[in-house]
Amino acid sequence: MSTPETSRFVRLRVELVLEVEDADEVTKAALQRIAGDPELPGEERAHAETAVTEDTAEALAHLVDPFDLVGEVPGIELQQASWSSEYVSYDPDSPDWDLDGDDGLDDDEEDRIG
Repeated sequence: MSTPETSRFVRLRVELVLEVEDADEVTKAALQRIAGDPELPGEERAHAETAVTEDTAEALAHLVDPFDLVGEVPGIELQQASWSSEYVSYDPDSPDWDLDGDDGLDDDEEDRIG
């Protein structure tokens, strides 16, 4: 679809639900990632280390990076990214977790996206 009205910008929404089977391993991996970041200033490094040690969801946020997800995709340039992690109550049988369900987009928006 290449009409003059079509924007070159695409918002890609990804939602993941992960089960943490070993919180210590997640924390250890996040601490290794932080230690290996030469561009992270000392004060920020100390804050990040404290955050990932106290909160597994925060540790996971340090390990999952949208830049890593799309960095090698040809023909695109990442303009903006944000992400967060939080603990959730997960019930795969609940309609609240229906990934194919209503996402708030109208039919025209869905047609343009996919």
